[in-house]
Amino acid sequence: MDFNFKEEQLAFADALKRWVSKDYSFEARKKIVHSDSGTSGTAWAALAELGMLALPVPEEQGGFNGTAVDMFVVMQELGRGLVVEPYFATVLGAHFLTLGGKHPDLLAQVAGGELKLACALAEKQARHDLSDIATTAVANAGGYILNGHKSVVIHGGQAGSLIVSARSSGAQRGIDGVSLFVVPVDADGVAVRDYRTLDGQRAAEITLTKVQLPAASLIGVEGQGWDLLDAGADYGAGLLCAEALGAMEAIFAATLDYLKTRTQFGAPIGKFQALQHRMADMYIHLEQARSMALLAAVRLASNDAEERRRTVSAAKFRVGQALKFVGQQAVQLHGGMGVTDELPAAHHFKRLTMIELTLGDSDHHLQRFIAQPGFAAGEMA
Repeated sequence: MDFNFKEEQLAFADALKRWVSKDYSFEARKKIVHSDSGTSGTAWAALAELGMLALPVPEEQGGFNGTAVDMFVVMQELGRGLVVEPYFATVLGAHFLTLGGKHPDLLAQVAGGELKLACALAEKQARHDLSDIATTAVANAGGYILNGHKSVVIHGGQAGSLIVSARSSGAQRGIDGVSLFVVPVDADGVAVRDYRTLDGQRAAEITLTKVQLPAASLIGVEGQGWDLLDAGADYGAGLLCAEALGAMEAIFAATLDYLKTRTQFGAPIGKFQALQHRMADMYIHLEQARSMALLAAVRLASNDAEERRRTVSAAKFRVGQALKFVGQQAVQLHGGMGVTDELPAAHHFKRLTMIELTLGDSDHHLQRFIAQPGFAAGEMA
């Protein structure tokens, strides 16, 4: 298996790196985070111009039909640059639409930068179990009526449309009877409460009250949406692993630079052997996370759902372990400065913390990995 990136992939990464360096500096990001919207229209237009929004969209809808590996290099640079724009939420929503195959017009709008999406999948009682869905979808002559509440919808307040999971039949918990819908945020009965998260990004609480949707809003087949939901969530988890890798690379580099310049007892503290050992341990965690994150990106294209699930869960677990260790060590090695808003390291640490909690934390994915067929018999060793 060739793990070298293609020239086109490196070009995308380089274009993003140069844009972040020139137009999305740490100080510029601060102003965006503390603005009313928490995002930048100028930055969004730049991402569209660079082709980042078209990258994951099929060619038929004006995109580049990019793979998960193509997206890997993009998410890595966004993580390194602490970009707070609704890119992840939008491309994840676009992936659901691509899997459903029914909304080419919306995908074309995403590719052109005209539409932002958000995925309303989590509910307050469910924790990380996406099959625990209390939101209901009842069919009627006009299509469907949705009622329910969705929690921590990443960039829900900035989206033009939402990808919503709802239960059209069956018990509240379970994979049968799950349906997915695309819901315009300006539809009657949709209430959005937007707020800033601890990592400087935005999320929202979404309340759906007698929201009437046409039948065309359905993504996939009614009551058979679990496979789409499961595959889409794995895709999102894979993207988050790549973003975490970029953030870890940045915080590792910042810590190494700090150890070289901070002096104590007349010498850089990086000369102290105990601190060198800690940096070596951080590097080992970083490289192991890199291997698993890249493997997950490759396996997302697999037609074997079990292989995809176990690889993504293994990656999310290993990356989760690494981001905790690397982030915590970086903060400690920076001393008191490591938790101040003045240093990018503190913001990288906060973003890593949120990535760990998004689309399943380490404990959730460890349990999911163990639950996969063949684990007890040792077939996955």
